[in-house]
Amino acid sequence: MEAMEREGVKEVFGLPGGANLPMYDEFNRCDIRHILVRHEQSASHMADGYGRVSRRPGVCFATSGPGATNILTGIATAQADSAPMIAVTGQVPVNMIGKDAFQESDIMGMANPVVKYAFQPRTPQEVPVAVQKGFYIASTGRPGPVLIDIPKDVQTDKAEMCYVENFKIRGYHPWVEPDVTSIGRAIDTVIRADRPIILAGGGTIISSAFAELQALAEFLSIPVVTTFKGKGAFPENHALSLGPIGMHGHAEANKVISEADCVLAVGTRFSDRSVGTFDDFESRRSIIHMDIDPAEIGKNQTTNVAVIGDVKVTLRMMLAMLQERRIQITEGGEWVRHAQEMHKYWQENLKIHPGELSAARILRKLREVLPSESIVTTEVGQHQMWASLFFDVISPGTFFSSTGLGTMGWGFPAAIGAKVAKPDVPVVDIAGDGSFNMTENSLATSVLENIPVIVFLVNNYSLGMVAQWQRTFFKRRMVGVDQGQCPDYVKLAESYGAQGIRAHTIDELDAAIRAALKSDIATVIDIPIDPEEDVLPFVAPGTPLTKMILPS
Repeated sequence: MEAMEREGVKEVFGLPGGANLPMYDEFNRCDIRHILVRHEQSASHMADGYGRVSRRPGVCFATSGPGATNILTGIATAQADSAPMIAVTGQVPVNMIGKDAFQESDIMGMANPVVKYAFQPRTPQEVPVAVQKGFYIASTGRPGPVLIDIPKDVQTDKAEMCYVENFKIRGYHPWVEPDVTSIGRAIDTVIRADRPIILAGGGTIISSAFAELQALAEFLSIPVVTTFKGKGAFPENHALSLGPIGMHGHAEANKVISEADCVLAVGTRFSDRSVGTFDDFESRRSIIHMDIDPAEIGKNQTTNVAVIGDVKVTLRMMLAMLQERRIQITEGGEWVRHAQEMHKYWQENLKIHPGELSAARILRKLREVLPSESIVTTEVGQHQMWASLFFDVISPGTFFSSTGLGTMGWGFPAAIGAKVAKPDVPVVDIAGDGSFNMTENSLATSVLENIPVIVFLVNNYSLGMVAQWQRTFFKRRMVGVDQGQCPDYVKLAESYGAQGIRAHTIDELDAAIRAALKSDIATVIDIPIDPEEDVLPFVAPGTPLTKMILPS
């Protein structure tokens, strides 16, 4: 716990058990706040949300056996989305490891594929350096989760502790200075292009390269699209913004990037959900790939120019080199005008679902009322993709979702973690009923720990995305998606001591959002919508971005 304090830890999300009680006993003698969860998976999601917002590793504690296995989903989620996290698990005593002791699990073996690194100190003296190295690994280079699994006797044995000032991790070199020659080739490729476009991914947000990205786009007068994880890397009310691309991207973004002859990709891994089919995406265009992780270069897409390094540093160097060359770009060229015309056309002509409480109308209402600096998380499902389409992110770095793993139940506990990281700004979880059901017991944590967040519950009484796929691809053979009107979310919220509000009209929704923003307790806003409403546009799996299914 002293090692944690030395790393600046102020809060830990966790649940005690027999194998981590010695660590828990130290909360009585340290200044770290313990936030009690109702399930270890929620602890890991809270630590994840905290880490993404604060840019420092969030910390979660769990006991051995089922406690440890319960956080695996959260660890894998953090790994998929490059979120800094420290997961500390208790373990059976050293001499019982491998003997099928009570509540023993090989959490090291289970977690190794989904962590940056895993430590299991076998003596007390190893604990401080494991903590120091763990925080360094989790927060440097491409961030990610680190597991520290501590046997119970290692927690109780006594020894002299040594906290070193400088340490080395053999084979770990997270910082790579971007190559000036490669940046020069990237500049040449962009300047020669007739229809260049910037594709910003989640790495842009992780590195806080917001000002650099906007400066580059404006300097070169290039339209900007994002991946879904990169949503919020660039202000979506900016004249050069076209929004996210991909399976549920904006129609104008998918169409314009399909016409581009050069893609400047910043901090993205070219997910299949973003680019459709890899062969089609890379044909007829040059691809410049900037990323901190060399393993991502060429993994999914053939790259013409690769620049390895922190994208914030890379973009700054690129801007400096452009200014040195005195390159002049004519603002409002034909390509930019075309992109802006496409944006205007689809904003005005994309058909939305009829009815007062359509997804488009309720999310636009949320954007209208919510302060721009508010932090928004999402669950996983239709509501998540509607947020991609209809909720514009204005302040960079304020929108977070589980994208790589697509973990249902992530958004609400992540919102609690985000609120702990930034208690002075409103935090909203855009939720669907199916996803919210998985971790709704975190309402207890929100209420009892005085961490007020807002759940914006887009409620279609079903597992909406699965239902949409069954309607689209399985000839409406509906199985396992109808959740019924159970539970009553207003009563559920009130049973936890939270505020529950149901909105049947846009005016009622407006009033509910304003009431939630003024509340000092958690609020669940239940918004019933049509279960038949689909997310459109939609790019079917295995098809290129040009083959969008549009609303008729």
